[in-house]
Amino acid sequence: MSTSEGGTVDDRFMRLALALGRRNLGRTWPNPSVGAVVVAGAKGQERIVGQGVTAPGGRPHAEPLALEMAGDAARGATLYVTLEPCSHYGATPPCVDAIIAAGITRVVTAIDDPDPRVAGRGHARIAEAGLAVASGILADEAARDHRGHITRVTQGRPSLHLKLARTKDGFAAGAPDERLRITGPIADGAVHLWRAHADAILVGIGTARADDPSLTVRLPGLWQRSPLRIVLDSNLRLSPASHLVRSARDIPTLVVTTRSAPIHAKRMLGSFGVETIQVDACPHGRIDLSSALSQLAERGLTRLCCEGGPHLAEALAASDLVDVCTLITGPRAIGAGGLPAVGEALNGRLRGAGFSVTEARAFGSDLSVTYERSV
Repeated sequence: MSTSEGGTVDDRFMRLALALGRRNLGRTWPNPSVGAVVVAGAKGQERIVGQGVTAPGGRPHAEPLALEMAGDAARGATLYVTLEPCSHYGATPPCVDAIIAAGITRVVTAIDDPDPRVAGRGHARIAEAGLAVASGILADEAARDHRGHITRVTQGRPSLHLKLARTKDGFAAGAPDERLRITGPIADGAVHLWRAHADAILVGIGTARADDPSLTVRLPGLWQRSPLRIVLDSNLRLSPASHLVRSARDIPTLVVTTRSAPIHAKRMLGSFGVETIQVDACPHGRIDLSSALSQLAERGLTRLCCEGGPHLAEALAASDLVDVCTLITGPRAIGAGGLPAVGEALNGRLRGAGFSVTEARAFGSDLSVTYERSV
C-alpha cells in the first residue's frame, strides 16, 4: 500500500502510533510507553477509529484502550502498535487476547518485544489465530523510543541520556565557586522537556552540593511531570538544607549510597521523606555505578536523564553506561582555567564505532548535538 506523502500507508499510521507513545514517556515505568492506532476502511478510504497510549503507571496498555475506543469498528480493521503485543498474564490479561476477540484482521508492529515473557510469542499467537501480521515498520524509530525498555530487559539497567553544557571553548565550569551560566532559555526549555520524558533525573553529590538544584520540570503546565530525583552520594553528604531534601515530600527523591554510609545520616534524610538505597562500592570507596543502575532497573526504572556534570559523565563513560549524550555548546568562551566538559573516556566513547550523531540543531544561540549508541 502506498500514499503520496509520508511513505506507505503503514508508515503513516505507524508514525501516529509512535507519536502517541512518546506522549507518556517517563510516566509508564516499569512498562514501556506504547502507542496503538486502529484503522478501518478499504484501501484509499482508511479512517482512524481508535487510538491509545499506555496509561501512567503502565496500565492499561495501549492496545485495549485503542480497541475500546474503536468498539465494533475494530472488526475487520488493522491495528498499528509500536511494540509487539504482550502474550502473558500479568496485572491484566494478554493484549493478544483482546486483539483477537475484537475482530482485528491485521496487526502491524514496529519491533519485537525482547522481554523473554513475550519475545515473538505475541506475534506467533496472533498469526495462529489467523490474523495477518507485519512487523518491522519504522523499526529504527521505535527502537529509539523504546530504548529504555530494551536496555532494561536485555542488559538489566535503565538507558541513560547524558546531558552536558559547555562553553564555546569546551568548558563546563570556570574558576572554583564561580557559577557559570552557559545556555540560554530555549536550550533550558529543551532540557526540561527531556526531564519530563525521563523516569528519573540523576546527579552526583558534587553537583547537588555545588548547584543546589531543584531538578524539577519548570515548563508551563508540566510541573506535575517532574520525575523521580536521584542523587549518587557514597557517604550521605547531602545537606538537609538543600532544595532536594526540603522538597522531598512533594517530589520523590532517592539517594543511592554505599553500605558503609553513616546510619545517622540515613535516618536524617528519611525524616525529610528522602529514600535511600545501599549498593556496592568500588575499591576506592565510591559507588559502583553498574551496581547502582542494576538496582534502579530492579525498581522498574527504564529511562534516566543524567545532569551530573563532567566528573560523573566521565565515570559513566568509563563504565560504558552512556546510551545517549547531548552536548549543548553556548556562544561564549571563557579562556583557560576551566573544567573541561568532555573527558578522555567520554570522548573516546562518542568517537567510537558504537555511537553516531543523530541530531544537530540550534536552540537560539546554542548548538545541540546528540550522539546515540546503536540500539
